[in-house]
Amino acid sequence: MNNTMSNPISEQQKEIWNKYAPGWDKWDNLTMDISKPAGDAMIHSLYLKGDENILDIACGTGEPGLTMARILKKGKVTGIDQAQGMLAIAKAKADRLDIKSYETRTGEASRLPFPNGTFDAVTCRYGFMFFPDMGAVTNEIYRVLAPGGRVAIAVWDKPEKNPWVIMIMGTIMEKLGITPPPPGGPGMFRCAEKGMMAALFQKSGFVNVSEGIVAATLNIGTAQNYWDFMTEVGAAIVVALSKATPGQREEIKNEVIRKTKKRYPEEPIAIAASSLVIYGEKN
Repeated sequence: MNNTMSNPISEQQKEIWNKYAPGWDKWDNLTMDISKPAGDAMIHSLYLKGDENILDIACGTGEPGLTMARILKKGKVTGIDQAQGMLAIAKAKADRLDIKSYETRTGEASRLPFPNGTFDAVTCRYGFMFFPDMGAVTNEIYRVLAPGGRVAIAVWDKPEKNPWVIMIMGTIMEKLGITPPPPGGPGMFRCAEKGMMAALFQKSGFVNVSEGIVAATLNIGTAQNYWDFMTEVGAAIVVALSKATPGQREEIKNEVIRKTKKRYPEEPIAIAASSLVIYGEKN
């Protein structure tokens, strides 16, 4: 088991995700809606048998782990995340839905607190883009999987296929003169290059690796909802806006709403999204 010291980037991310957990709770229905197609594709690829032990890494507010737990008849799903605020939401949802086969653990993906060969399947939806050392995480997933175990993850596709992100982020960067993050560093589109994650899986020893594209929609309704949603759940957006003066923030808001209404003149507004789903197996 990997017992290396915590990464400073991980500590910063944990602080950010805990801080914005209330926003994720408020907009949970919307975030789960845009994420559901990728989650469904991940679950479909795993061909769950009903009695398996599954780990959901960077589980956030609980999905797709909670859906998998409902499918299982005798198995168990463990959701692990470094942000206790997110885990509290996931646990509350499990209790509300009376899902007994779901539990949560606090921990980091690069040093999973489980013995070798613990799990039959591992999932991770929209976590890999933010892991400081993605190779360490794929190695850890391989380690905790039993022989014959499966892994399925989802990451965001290219920026041009995700206007729901770039409409607001592009405006913020333009108005505040923010430069894009360095290539290879944590960020929304870090894993979007075709074949990148598949190659990382193969490097860690996974076989029968496949990659597919899954389309989704952000059913946001109105331009005002879009602004409110993105500025309450988008950690990178909130951090960027924290550098703006009140006047700049108002200017950015007006510009984002104007662009949104121009691109989507009719309500309810639905904005395209796209993900990559990668699958692999351990011999």
